Amino acid sequence: MIKIETPISARIINKLKVGDQIEIYGPVFCGRDAVLPRLVELIRQNRLASVNVQLEGAVIFHTAVSRAGIGPTTSNKVEIEESIADLSRAGVRIHLGKGSLGPDSVQALKQHRSIFAVTPPASALFFDRTLASKVVAFEEEGMEALFEIQVSGLPAIVAIAHGKNIFRRLMKF
Repeated sequence: MIKIETPISARIINKLKVGDQIEIYGPVFCGRDAVLPRLVELIRQNRLASVNVQLEGAVIFHTAVSRAGIGPTTSNKVEIEESIADLSRAGVRIHLGKGSLGPDSVQALKQHRSIFAVTPPASALFFDRTLASKVVAFEEEGMEALFEIQVSGLPAIVAIAHGKNIFRRLMKF
């Protein structure tokens, strides 16, 4: 298991390969369909500072946050997948979710030295690894607001890195 602390440098990302098992420690942003397009809009308008969010070296977990816990949502939903290139360009190093991504996203991840990692849908495990959570932007979205959670040992498997895709290998079986 490879332990990774946030914020994450490009040097760390360059060492990871498809299939690596990782554990993430430190702050992680949580967002999905409702807020990721809004973050992208702020990035494109050069207004990300207006919500006091720093994405350089960040992890974004494709999830909502509720009292029941957290768990990954499907990352190839249009609103989520279309945000990956801009978020990576803005400094997000790890996108965390579930499911496969399209070739444009794989290329964008490679170009911006970011990766995609998958997590099992195990809300109880994630709840146990979450030390704190707070809304950092778009509070009006409720449980789909942009949250920052503090995690200790959040598990994931690198699924897409440096243009390689674990799902391509699995489709050959």
